[in-house]
Amino acid sequence: MKHSQSTGLIISMKNLFSLFLLLISFFSLAPASAQDISLGLQFVAGGFSIPLLVTHAGDGSDRLFVVQQRGRIRILDANRNLLGTDFLNLGSTGLDRVSRSGSERGLLGLAFHPNYAQNGRFFVNYTLRSTNPNLDGDTIIAEYQVSPSDPNVALPTEKIILGPIDQPESNHNGGHLAFGPDGYLYIALGDGGGGGDPYNNGQNKNSLLGKLLRIDVDSPPQAYAIPPDNPFAGAIPGADEIYAYGLRNPWRFCFDRLDGRLFCGDVGQDTYEEIDLIQKGDNLGWRIMEGMHCFPDYVACATAGLVYPINEYGRDLGISVTGGYVYRGSSYPSMYGKYLFGDFESGRIWALEETSPGTWDRTELLDSNYLISSFGEDEAGEVYLVGYGNGVVYQLIDNAPLPTRTPTPTVTVTRTPVPTPTETPLPTVTATPTSPPSSGVSNWKVY
Repeated sequence: MKHSQSTGLIISMKNLFSLFLLLISFFSLAPASAQDISLGLQFVAGGFSIPLLVTHAGDGSDRLFVVQQRGRIRILDANRNLLGTDFLNLGSTGLDRVSRSGSERGLLGLAFHPNYAQNGRFFVNYTLRSTNPNLDGDTIIAEYQVSPSDPNVALPTEKIILGPIDQPESNHNGGHLAFGPDGYLYIALGDGGGGGDPYNNGQNKNSLLGKLLRIDVDSPPQAYAIPPDNPFAGAIPGADEIYAYGLRNPWRFCFDRLDGRLFCGDVGQDTYEEIDLIQKGDNLGWRIMEGMHCFPDYVACATAGLVYPINEYGRDLGISVTGGYVYRGSSYPSMYGKYLFGDFESGRIWALEETSPGTWDRTELLDSNYLISSFGEDEAGEVYLVGYGNGVVYQLIDNAPLPTRTPTPTVTVTRTPVPTPTETPLPTVTATPTSPPSSGVSNWKVY
């Protein structure tokens, strides 16, 4: 008879489970409320002329690109130094493509292709400068490429993707564009201007104005293709490019990095500003409604099928909403998961947080004195603010101290020693010697 012997420790499963729960509670903190945020604006860079947007290329360079309304795109390097050479100049001192004949015209949007690091493609949204009065001020969506020899300079060759799109008035051009998590390019267009949407473009599904568009720019040789699941694609009545409709003047939208949800700030007419959470095929209500109210407010309206905003505010708090971003950076845990946005005129900055499914609470974080033309993100998900009047880019920071953890009690894990087995003496046996059997040894590791 042979007796095998192993040494080790038997860990009490009950105590091990208690230790596991304790570790979870120690390393996890409940999400902070927006009330805990002490918002500050940290200077990043200045010297910009009427800046409208700050964004990144997603190429690992950690650069920021600042869009100026008159047509220049400028670069802040990884150390946030402003480069002296423009990335691209579509203004009067450059390619002279951009119309600035109205206060809401100009170079309005910039989006880098998801594979920009490999293909160097990026896209702009601007209003066209033309000697033809029927074209001047119309919307152009165009593609450019970075120089293969200099990552800080774009090639001057333009490829028009969409447009000219007729803009009957000089205002309500929208202008933002961004790639969604599905890889398609989303484009926001206003209702064409004029008080109260006199052309009824918002509800006209055959017009591209007052819409959020979605197109596929990766279908050569054509400039773009229609995603097959667009709500009005193919034989369905309505423009194929439309993703959602019923918008007045969408000014900045974003996709939540975590779940892909699409948030959009839509500028109101006379009374209400709104934040929309947009899904495919939504009718956001304009010009039937302004915010959550019939438009005009003294007229009854049919609201069936309309999608209400998740938040609104009145003229006592501001007059022109600037859509923002869901904070997914790592520097300020208290801001994590909150949608940060503001008002262009009043300078107020708020946080929206979803306290339960479909229920949103708004908290004012800061009453600044800046004209907030845009918010933006860097590659790490930190959020920035663009000051239109003073030409400065700021980073949103939290000045509040980090929460203090409650000391946790010491937990003792009881280990039961394994008694050393006693071998029973074997009787003497006379036998013919043979080769000894191989021994089996078990090695245990605890991870």
